[in-house]
Amino acid sequence: MRSGVIAQKVGMTRVFTEAGEHVPVTVLKLDGCQVVAHRTMDKNGYTAVQLGIGRAKVKNVSKAERTRFAAAKVEPKMKLAEFRVKEDELLPVGAEITADHFVVGQFVDVTGTSTGKGFAGPMKRWGFGGLRATHGVSVSHRSHGSTGGRQDPGKTFKNKKMAGHMGVERVTTQNLRVVQTDVDRGLVLVEGAVPGTAGGWIFVRDAVKRALPKEAPQPGKFRLEGGEMAGAAPANDENKED
Repeated sequence: MRSGVIAQKVGMTRVFTEAGEHVPVTVLKLDGCQVVAHRTMDKNGYTAVQLGIGRAKVKNVSKAERTRFAAAKVEPKMKLAEFRVKEDELLPVGAEITADHFVVGQFVDVTGTSTGKGFAGPMKRWGFGGLRATHGVSVSHRSHGSTGGRQDPGKTFKNKKMAGHMGVERVTTQNLRVVQTDVDRGLVLVEGAVPGTAGGWIFVRDAVKRALPKEAPQPGKFRLEGGEMAGAAPANDENKED
């Protein structure tokens, strides 16, 4: 179980294969994704790495948070997240994960916050068919109709699909293929759409339903302070995920 990464969604574009076919991809950027802290079994009851990304203004960071970042010798981060890992796969504090942490061809699961749609009707929000176009229906063609009132059951049940706020929910899309990586610019191109708006934070993990390629570095590919690259050992059959 390798650590995932925090990335920023840049937008969508397309790349062309050698056969001339175009592949729609989403561009994700790893801008200073560093390990900020460890979570250990003895102290916290579980094992994980805490990552941070983005450069936050010092005036917007509390004194306690500044102390934590100073102890890790990293700049204040805008976004923090934890990723569960095995005890022998903890990345060193201060290490910066690079784009080649993922290899071309592997599958990843991405998690983000879906685009907000505001107040939406039942047809847009839930895919309702709407009411009839004629025969007594006036003005309310796109309404949801009866919600189950009257004497029995005498109320509207909770979680009834009705009009309301749509979007801004945590969404995970599984099994997206990594098409290309750019270490110099910190870019990871994944096939297909990724939830969220451009500029939003995305969590990228190894796919849980696909095997990890043998070429994937263990415990990951990262850059230490001073520019030294580390963690380039490929995965073997013993630590390969099913």
